Amino acid sequence: MKKNVCRICRRVGQKLFLKGERCFSPKCSLTRRPYRPGQKPKKVKAGLSDYGRELIEKQKVKCWYSLSERQFKKYAKAVLEKRGKVEDASLELVRKLEKRLDNVVFRLGFASSRRQARQLVSHGNFLINGKPLNIPSYEVKKGEVISVKEQKKEKPFFKKISLSLKKTKPPLWLELDKEKMSAKVVGEPTLEDANLPAEIHSVFEFYSH
Repeated sequence: MKKNVCRICRRVGQKLFLKGERCFSPKCSLTRRPYRPGQKPKKVKAGLSDYGRELIEKQKVKCWYSLSERQFKKYAKAVLEKRGKVEDASLELVRKLEKRLDNVVFRLGFASSRRQARQLVSHGNFLINGKPLNIPSYEVKKGEVISVKEQKKEKPFFKKISLSLKKTKPPLWLELDKEKMSAKVVGEPTLEDANLPAEIHSVFEFYSH
């Protein structure tokens, strides 16, 4: 059964833009029903425990990047183990998540959501430095070039994307060539670039229990 991602936004009480354009329309489930699934509209929300708050913040970040619990926990735990060895643990985690190939494809405007971006990468639509790569979790590196395969550009989906790219403003660490439908990694992502809807430090508090 297909997972209802709209319930995720309602559960954490915040838009995570998991359905692309639909999230900006009146059809958005959180707009129509701004309360948790199973909760009555006028029911007063009880205060959360520290654990409950940390859980919700963790869920926000995990779902923001459209990752499974296993995938997200692996990233968080890896950074936790390096705490004290890195200058900023929050920035370290964000950089690892932002540099995933599926996220980069989304940030460049080649997909309307990270879920869609993952499918596009898995189906072999992109090249890294001219070589095909279909691993969504691949971590891009500075200097690498991400591009749409030439034969894929003729598909209706990418022809439509080429028009919408004109309005795309990727983060400064990615340099997009809208005509060639390619981009170069020219820097490192920042916390501001990620624009997370959550307190990233709560992720570490949650996994420290």
